[in-house]
Amino acid sequence: MGLTKEEIKQRIKEENVKFIRLQFTDLLGTIKNVEIPLGQLDKALDNQMVFDGSSIEGFVRIEESDMKLYPDLDTFVVFPWTSEKGKVARFICDIYNTDGTPFEGCPRYNLKRNLKRAEDLGFTAFNIGTEPEFFLFKLDEKGEPSLELNDKGGYFDLAPTDLGENCRRDIVLELEEMGFEIEASHHEVAPGQHEIDFKYSDAVKHADDIQTFKLVVKTIARKHGLHATFMPKPLFGVNGSGMHCNMSLFKGKTNTFLDENGSLELSETAYQFIAGIIKHALSFTAVTNPTVNSYKRLVPGYEAPCYVAWSGSNRSPLIRVPASRGLSTRVEVRSVDPAANPYLALSVLLASGLDGIENKLEAPKAVDRNIYVMDKEEREANGVRDLPATLADALDELRKDETVVEALGEHLFEHFIESKEIEWDMFRTQVHPWEREQYIQTY
Repeated sequence: MGLTKEEIKQRIKEENVKFIRLQFTDLLGTIKNVEIPLGQLDKALDNQMVFDGSSIEGFVRIEESDMKLYPDLDTFVVFPWTSEKGKVARFICDIYNTDGTPFEGCPRYNLKRNLKRAEDLGFTAFNIGTEPEFFLFKLDEKGEPSLELNDKGGYFDLAPTDLGENCRRDIVLELEEMGFEIEASHHEVAPGQHEIDFKYSDAVKHADDIQTFKLVVKTIARKHGLHATFMPKPLFGVNGSGMHCNMSLFKGKTNTFLDENGSLELSETAYQFIAGIIKHALSFTAVTNPTVNSYKRLVPGYEAPCYVAWSGSNRSPLIRVPASRGLSTRVEVRSVDPAANPYLALSVLLASGLDGIENKLEAPKAVDRNIYVMDKEEREANGVRDLPATLADALDELRKDETVVEALGEHLFEHFIESKEIEWDMFRTQVHPWEREQYIQTY
């Protein structure tokens, strides 16, 4: 359990905390915070901090702008890297309307709403483990990110090839000081690309952890003269960054995905969950891969999945069932990228899987060969569909799927579509350097 209000006040005193950040996440997954001096702490702990929601992406219009921040006491943490003269601590908050009702545009509340549905079906925990990858680029003399990588390393390389190792080590130390349990940290396949894996946890905590992780990675990278980016595909011709989502549903201490006598030791519940993910995969992609750039990663040849299928062994499909069994039995969705708002991504994945369980959907046959070498006819014969090729295609698929729309709720769905249509339109009408290189002399 987390700390009580009194214990929090004691820690603040002991650690010389001078400022409190009330942190929350907007529609697009960007961390926002209201920083308050210690004098306002009691007001914050009594859920009385009001802020203007009209200036936050996807929240509300000017005429209904007042919102309240409800700090979650379990999320209290002191940032270890902040000044000795006075440290900064933070709470992650849920957003409420001034009348005391939860605000439907709050992504964190939305995830809790979807978890309630799982609870109504008898599940006590939706456990998540993710692997958010990122690139490290050097900063230029103005302190802006350059496209110069800080190493030439490859998968699991060590220094001196991997110059990001010291930065990565510092990130791990900071995270551990903040209570993260780090399982592994290594160089990824592409030059400049890194992965740090932290322990799985229940969905809300894990989404909180992803947001904290991103903040720590970016902050510590800057101290090393580097820029960390979670952009899905910053460079052409090398692997992009994913955020594979490992999921399992528990009832008490029992992992409902395990059946020691089942095929592949998977339970009927696990197969139904897989079936739900496959049914809704095209529709939830706009949420799990929410930027124009996301679709540059979902192409053949760079380890990212672009076909809807599942397998117990093969790494080319969308869904893989990793080999571990027992409590570690899980379903891994490999398409998700780290630009996704984690609260929304987990909401749509959970709703899709639960739809499979509720309606007892049947999973298609596993595809255990390399899908990348199949031609279109073979893929169709095996029932393998292609993921959307662009953000515009993904938005079209999202609009058609009631289950995924309901998982977002009306407020988030409408604001998400509106925001992403603007993004697609700006991209579609822009003239890109590639076009000039190709056409300016030829025509």
